[in-house]
Amino acid sequence: MEQTWTHTTVLLNEAVDALLNRPVELPDSLKTEDGHYVDATFGRGGHSRLLLSRLAPQARLTAFDKDPQAVAEAQKIVQSDARFSIRHQGFAHLNELPTQSCQGVLMDLGISSPQIDDPARGFSFRAEGPLDMRMDPTRGRSVAEWLMSAEVREIAEVIRDYGEERFAGPIAKAIVERRQAGRPLATTAELAQLVAGAVKTREPGQNPATRTFQAFRIFINAELEELQAALEASLDVLQTGGRLVVISFHSLEDRIVKQFIARHAREVYDRRAPFAAPTPTRLRAVERVRPSEAEVAANPRARSAIMRVAVRTDAEREEA
Repeated sequence: MEQTWTHTTVLLNEAVDALLNRPVELPDSLKTEDGHYVDATFGRGGHSRLLLSRLAPQARLTAFDKDPQAVAEAQKIVQSDARFSIRHQGFAHLNELPTQSCQGVLMDLGISSPQIDDPARGFSFRAEGPLDMRMDPTRGRSVAEWLMSAEVREIAEVIRDYGEERFAGPIAKAIVERRQAGRPLATTAELAQLVAGAVKTREPGQNPATRTFQAFRIFINAELEELQAALEASLDVLQTGGRLVVISFHSLEDRIVKQFIARHAREVYDRRAPFAAPTPTRLRAVERVRPSEAEVAANPRARSAIMRVAVRTDAEREEA
């Protein structure tokens, strides 16, 4: 029998409340949200399903996801709700939507529990599986394929920059030495064992391989580059007053989101032209939300989540 992997959506109600800018569900007769919304990272559809339950009959919801398994789950909603559509694409493809066509964009970053828990996906060091880590295993190189040719310096940079791992050098050197000895890494267990041998100290309670696995996953899926592209695209597709809601799970993601909102929430003056009008603001930061103690107790994977909310401003139109 095929294994069914479950997923508990983090900040479920908080994210949908923030996107719709109201904290209560209305009866169908009073639902007025009839615009176009985007779930930019469908996952297993927790946010999409709740959002659809709170949207008016004439509203639309477009979802994006690179994972074929997530797309297959989304197709179940497509068959039952004409308001919903799914795109088998990463969320950087937000820029393909019409300009100022959306009233809300939701991004729930990172990976879903089914991706972590399924050994065949190669995301976790907790079980033996192929060293893959691709969000979309039908496209691009797996981690094992990349490591077959990557040089020590490149591997070390990835581990250091995306995993913030202080033992990046020894880990990279050990990976290449193993490959040169005719035993290239092929499984998650092999990588976890190699890292454990190269990392001399680690924070209490953290597996030595945690940072390296994070780094390889982020790199092989170009997650940070895609996030930056998606954030920029959101400025174009959001209508005035439209809301951007982003849930991050580690400091690299949250730093990009925080700096993006801050950069577009302030006027910028050109020092070379002191009398010229400043570049207008395009966003207004609204709130920063962390999971409650009760949610973290029920779902430990929620403990690192940070949700940031911003509103698309009308400064550009006012200037025009």
